[in-house]
Amino acid sequence: MRVAFMERAVSGLERIAARRGPSSLTAHLLTGSEGEDAVFFHLRRQGYIVVARRWSCGDRPGDIDLIAWQGTLLCFVEVKTRTAQDMTPAEVAVDRHKRMVLRRLARSYLRQLPQAAMPPVRFDVISVYLVPGQEKQFVHFENAFGWSERRETD
Repeated sequence: MRVAFMERAVSGLERIAARRGPSSLTAHLLTGSEGEDAVFFHLRRQGYIVVARRWSCGDRPGDIDLIAWQGTLLCFVEVKTRTAQDMTPAEVAVDRHKRMVLRRLARSYLRQLPQAAMPPVRFDVISVYLVPGQEKQFVHFENAFGWSERRETD
């Protein structure tokens, strides 16, 4: 119930902000932010403890959309948002380069943790579809990729 209240409060604040004038963010960044908010509350309802949103490291490009604990497992979550379900699924946008960036940032995040031993880690991708007039749809790919890429053979 508490998560639902927080979700309604954030939604209300966003409506108030929209009335105050146009955002400086482009349409695709606004859509991405709305998707990240939706996934944040979705994960909370699933029992995850979200510890960081849009985490970035000062000396490395990029950010990690969400970092959350599922029990003793630390999950680095990349969110992909779409406003229509077309032929190409949203999760396809997490290409080799994006996975490399996420791994690099995850290493930086892990180095700053106070514990000596590294916790078990998982990289997830969540596609969220915010189709107007329809309920939000979430597709969660747990352990979507690992610490290394498999070598492709010719």
